[in-house]
Amino acid sequence: MADLAWWQSGIFYQVYPRSFQDSDGDGVGDLDGIRRRLGYLKALGVDAVWISPIFPSPMADFGYDVSDYCDIHPLFGDLAGFDRLVAEAHALGLKIVLDFVPNHTSDAHPWFGESRSSRENPKRDWYVWRDPAPGGGPPNNWMSNFGGPAWAYDEASGQYYYHAFLTEQPDLNWRNPQVRAAMNDVLRFWMRRGVDGFRVDVIWHLLKDRDFRDDPLNPDYREGEADIRRVLQTRSTDQPDVHGVVAELRATLEEFGDRVLIGEIYLPVDRLVAYYGRDLGGAHLPFNFHLILAEWNARGLARLIDAYEAALPEGGWPNWVLGNHDQPRVATRIGPRQARVAAMLLLTLRGTPTMYYGDEIALENVPVPTAQAQDPWERNEPGLGRDPERTPMQWDEGGAAGFTNGRPWLPLSADHDARNVAVLDGDPRSILSLYRRLIALRQDPILRAGAYHAVEAAGDILAYERRLDGRRWLVALNLGPGEQSLALPEHGAPTGELLLSTFMDRAGPVAETLRLRPDEGALVRLA
Repeated sequence: MADLAWWQSGIFYQVYPRSFQDSDGDGVGDLDGIRRRLGYLKALGVDAVWISPIFPSPMADFGYDVSDYCDIHPLFGDLAGFDRLVAEAHALGLKIVLDFVPNHTSDAHPWFGESRSSRENPKRDWYVWRDPAPGGGPPNNWMSNFGGPAWAYDEASGQYYYHAFLTEQPDLNWRNPQVRAAMNDVLRFWMRRGVDGFRVDVIWHLLKDRDFRDDPLNPDYREGEADIRRVLQTRSTDQPDVHGVVAELRATLEEFGDRVLIGEIYLPVDRLVAYYGRDLGGAHLPFNFHLILAEWNARGLARLIDAYEAALPEGGWPNWVLGNHDQPRVATRIGPRQARVAAMLLLTLRGTPTMYYGDEIALENVPVPTAQAQDPWERNEPGLGRDPERTPMQWDEGGAAGFTNGRPWLPLSADHDARNVAVLDGDPRSILSLYRRLIALRQDPILRAGAYHAVEAAGDILAYERRLDGRRWLVALNLGPGEQSLALPEHGAPTGELLLSTFMDRAGPVAETLRLRPDEGALVRLA
């Protein structure tokens, strides 16, 4: 344990700031709201708070379109309020991690204003500009992740600029050393204010194919799917030389010591692990989202875990994520009963876990009527919006669930009077109590630093051990609706002690066979 860094032994908790806590009654969460809930996060037992973007922005994509990287949007507060948040978090022993959005800016950023002003402007090459294709039209077939072509035509200069997301989000040219220098200075600005690390948005997008060749067409595309599925993004993303850029970002963090670099990466495992970099000089934690995307069955999860563990470079530290602001909530994907099993999986696997706000109360996707939709993706491609997983945190039984004194920017769940922190806090068997108990058990070095050993993946049972210094803990998860039995692994006497059931209603000795009820997970200390 003494050899583990804080980002290896700790638990990360993602806050979507618009939806965590409103302090001024405007219906939108803010920094003072987060600060007022730090005590809750400390009591929950997490170690680091990752805050989604809070920088000045026109909010075309709710902060992922940055117009100033070195300030705070007035909706969330100001730099003084940010400094108070960092100071109080640190006083409680909590780390603060910021969302860094380096792939693109807002089209309202002064850099883009200069770049767009003329072909001769010194900042023209700070963005990705190309002439039309022979005969006219976009330079190639690259698609926007939010629908339609990824090229916008600029009448004044007669060229197209590239936007991997909205037209209001032009991509920076990371092959330009001035861009890289400016963005590394942004990291330094925030680390001087005490920030403990960064989650880097779409880090695998930073470099594009030098020759701007077409992306291959996707042979598996079916009409009605998202536009981005039309192509395989092998040339518009994940270029081999991107790892040199990631290494530069890592080197900047190393100037300040004990910081963490986390990369957002949606790639197959074999390409994901390349972002650890040569000699582990890349991202400390290339985010592993495969639990979010996996089919929820024992054999599939076992193969995923085994493949990931096998692919890790020597010394590479694993990490696991169940949900985030871009994906349907886990309680919606697999149901509230299995969400308890998923909590045990997340918090007992080897590596750093990241929680998404509200998962600890089994918050589900909240239906958002079309008239109230906020997400631009929903407006571009109906049915694909991310509003349902971004709705406000539910704190108590009040009219707005304790989130705001005003009208919440997105609706609350229909059961918010029962699904909230205050109600669940009083129930010793609630999912909130389960999360707290799992996090408390995770203080044992065997869960923080122990080895992973696969045991079983048969029927609906997924089982594995964590091992450290001769000690063995068994995790057994019933991923199905029927009762299951598991013979305790033979290693001396096949007996153990049940430390925790996800139902939180039993404990005590186990002899030879562990019986699991439908949708039950169990943590057993083996003899």
